[in-house]
Amino acid sequence: MKKTFVLDTNVLLHDPNSPFSFADNDVVIPIAVIEEIDRFKKEMTEVGRNARAVSRALDRLREQGHLTDGVPTSGGGTLRIHLGVPIPRDFPFMDGREGADMRILALAWELSRSHPPVQFITKDTNLRLKADAVGVHAEDYVERSIVPDPEWLGWREAAVPREVLDRLFSDKALAVAELGIDDPGPNVGLLLRDLGDPQHTALARRRPVQPIVAPIVLPKSVSGIKPRNVEQKFALDLLLDREVSLVTLVGKAGTGKTLLALAAGLMQTVEKPLYRRLVVARPIFPMGRDLGYLPGDLDEKLRPWMQPIWDNLQFLLGEFDAASGPDGHPIEQLIDRGTLEIEALTYIRGRSLPRQLMIVDEAQNLTPHEVKTVITRVGEEAKIVLTGDPDQIDNPYVDASSNGLSYASQRLRGEPLAGTVVLTRGERSKLAEMAADRL
Repeated sequence: MKKTFVLDTNVLLHDPNSPFSFADNDVVIPIAVIEEIDRFKKEMTEVGRNARAVSRALDRLREQGHLTDGVPTSGGGTLRIHLGVPIPRDFPFMDGREGADMRILALAWELSRSHPPVQFITKDTNLRLKADAVGVHAEDYVERSIVPDPEWLGWREAAVPREVLDRLFSDKALAVAELGIDDPGPNVGLLLRDLGDPQHTALARRRPVQPIVAPIVLPKSVSGIKPRNVEQKFALDLLLDREVSLVTLVGKAGTGKTLLALAAGLMQTVEKPLYRRLVVARPIFPMGRDLGYLPGDLDEKLRPWMQPIWDNLQFLLGEFDAASGPDGHPIEQLIDRGTLEIEALTYIRGRSLPRQLMIVDEAQNLTPHEVKTVITRVGEEAKIVLTGDPDQIDNPYVDASSNGLSYASQRLRGEPLAGTVVLTRGERSKLAEMAADRL
């Protein structure tokens, strides 16, 4: 049965293409939404960009007919702008106030009575509660949200005969069919256990293109650190493979995401110059109340935001005072030589990064559009690493499923150029592990 979807303002500001995401159903945009969109169009943020994109898309539709009468969409449905209805006297929230939310909800309420079935689509939780109170079916907009698979870790276990393990090490590669398991997909790690002796194991990874499994062979140390568990070994294997251009490391605090990425980055830019430069960036989002304007030049302003990166680099490069050596601290030496660049993502648009390794820390604070912008900066012979924890989001406009990190890792799953590892075991300290699990 064809349905009518009434869209709230926040849905259009979240995804400008949302009006065209409802297949052959009818989409209604209240005039109050257009008025609210107009208020946001001058903002120099993603919300402002989306507001302008919505206005342009609706303006193009005017060529097909009057928007108040409805125009056909590519999916076979219609889209129209509704001029609204007077708020009825029997409307439960009729209290003398006629704000935009009440006008939009009143229209959805009236349409649900005159032209059912109607679904009200809004990302405003409280407005969904009010809609439910008056009998209007309301849902969140999830077109660009990804439902995480709790069992997906980027690697899996499999039991195989001992002779298969022996051939894996002797031949250095085996076809997936020889393992007797389903093809796990490109870049998925495998913990292979001997059927006769479960303690006898091997780590392998399915190659990016061909259905071949190769054993994982890691150096003795990476920038002075060694992996402490199986998950970290799978992560380092992806980080050190030049065939994998995009690596996403997802996990709770203390699992070593940032440290592993930086260690692999330093190894491939300083020890073995496979890449011309290591670029480390973070989105600018404070935890809790912001301190306001910071004094100093650009480097001094960015220093508090980039301090977590400096902490990890100091751990990897040695903790000593910059004044103790004639050439300064190793981090400053790398920056002066142009081998290391630490910056905010604010200035990434328009750049091109060929032969560079880019690490984006705290990527869970990015929107899907922002993560697309960042990934498309990567040029030839380059690599990008996204790290973050979907349970620690400071951006008020995304959640655990709609953030850029989750969006990228799930949407690019199965692509030969991309690999993901979900880290679940904390290695920072026993206290950090307890807090991440219990608090």
